[in-house]
Amino acid sequence: MRIEPRQLPDTLPFLGDLPPLLTRLYAARGVQSAVELDKSLARLIPYQQLKGIDAAVDLLVTALEHRQRILIVGDFDADGATASTVGVLGLRLLGAAHVDYLVPNRFEYGYGLTPEIVEVALEREPQLLITVDNGISSVEGVAAAKAAGLKVLVTDHHLPGLELPAADAIVNPNQPGCDFPSKALAGVGVIFYVLMALRARLRSLGWYATKPQPNIGELLDLVALGSVADVVPLDANNRILVHQGLERIRAGRARPGIKAILEVAKRDPSRITSTDLGFILGPRLNAAGRLDDMSLGIECLLTDDPALAREMAAQLDGMNQDRKSIEQGMQREALAQLKDLPVESMPFGLCLFDPQWHQGVIGILASRMKERYFRPTIAFADAGDGLLKGSGRSVPGFHIRDALSVVAAQHPTLISKYGGHAMAAGLTLPEANFPMFAEAFDAEVRRQLREEDLTGRLLSDGTLAVEEFHLELARALRHAGPWGQHFPEPMFHGVFQLVEQRVVGERHLKVILKSECGSVKLDGIAFGIDREIWPNPTVRWVELAYKLDLNEFRGQETVQLMIAHIEPR
Repeated sequence: MRIEPRQLPDTLPFLGDLPPLLTRLYAARGVQSAVELDKSLARLIPYQQLKGIDAAVDLLVTALEHRQRILIVGDFDADGATASTVGVLGLRLLGAAHVDYLVPNRFEYGYGLTPEIVEVALEREPQLLITVDNGISSVEGVAAAKAAGLKVLVTDHHLPGLELPAADAIVNPNQPGCDFPSKALAGVGVIFYVLMALRARLRSLGWYATKPQPNIGELLDLVALGSVADVVPLDANNRILVHQGLERIRAGRARPGIKAILEVAKRDPSRITSTDLGFILGPRLNAAGRLDDMSLGIECLLTDDPALAREMAAQLDGMNQDRKSIEQGMQREALAQLKDLPVESMPFGLCLFDPQWHQGVIGILASRMKERYFRPTIAFADAGDGLLKGSGRSVPGFHIRDALSVVAAQHPTLISKYGGHAMAAGLTLPEANFPMFAEAFDAEVRRQLREEDLTGRLLSDGTLAVEEFHLELARALRHAGPWGQHFPEPMFHGVFQLVEQRVVGERHLKVILKSECGSVKLDGIAFGIDREIWPNPTVRWVELAYKLDLNEFRGQETVQLMIAHIEPR
């Protein structure tokens, strides 16, 4: 693992009356003006810049005026669950008489609006079908819905294929011809924008002349959760959405379901950060879609009953524990596949498969193997009928969805279907094609990446002076974000004296450190350490990459280093 300095612009921008360290941190993350740090809702990019927004609102106004039955078809991940919830609650707030949702079970129907899921949808007798967090690739599914006489509105954020579905309206910042400046909206962000546009139209039509205008800002906690959990880049626009959602949660105004999940996770809502959205709330919500049916997660977010929310949150927590157990077993099996393979002989692009692996957990497995070996990784599971489903995770500099497109073009019969983003993708292929695909994928990775690209690196914001290890700075950094994808939490590095070391919770290393000059004593914790290396009583000095954080114990706050990398010095 290499620790490298994060690049700074030649000239630091003026960002207002900020401490020099914060100015440097923001500048290193591409912030060029103080306006980009304004997290008020007034700074959101106007919805009018989204292609297709007027046609979408036309459909929705007609549906509301004629009390049509609206069915939302979502996805089975946290973004899809929050998008489905925002769609249902938002449309009800705005006056829709009949709104329901349908989320495909990943094991029965797979992803997106397929013709098969349209058949299920028709049993609800909808008149308007709305996709959230999917649909841009559902050419056949949209055609089936249209053939059945439905109006179809596609809201999505995924990259489109060569052919767009023949929907009545499409809202997707990544569709051809859309000039919306932020291409990073999550699926939940897209449907929230549609609701903003609908409310504005209804206001202009006089719907709120004799009654209060609904506050769709009540949904921002859900928008924040889905955006962070889907690991979309936190550009300036997404940072506003996430910040506003976090403020609602901290103020105690979150949905009962979000409060309940935080309660079972033993997290104080008033202290929650964007990291908690991604690592505490997101996995528990995702567990339903990974192991069973995401309807449980959506119902937990939809309910207004705190007692029912707590009951469902406990079920989600139990599912997440099961998911962890399954994941750990799969990880052991994947490592066993690779244990006799020297790193220098390892493929540049890893493809792993075991017929017993769980379809819902292969994405996490791919992520874990990618982090361990620092190379693009695709994990596959048996999907039945002679097919494999794969979930891939990539490294910086390698666009995995585009790589699959190249492989598909070179070998037209190899992949049945695929889709995704730069850093994550999914695909289906015949099991018989797995060896050939693994070879073709490795060849494409080798074409794009060099060996030095696969060694792994951590970008550091530099070293902290002794006098900077204090509570005020740790608090300022915690609330200076929100931090996330493409706007990473500040990371620092340095050499420390290792005073004490012990393992807690089986795989976490708890340490007491002294600064290099020995004048400051600090607590630190490293999660998921290699038990073959740590603890090591012979080590006296270590080099760390770490985040400056807070630890609260019995009402007392202290500085704690969250260690991302530790090695003997």
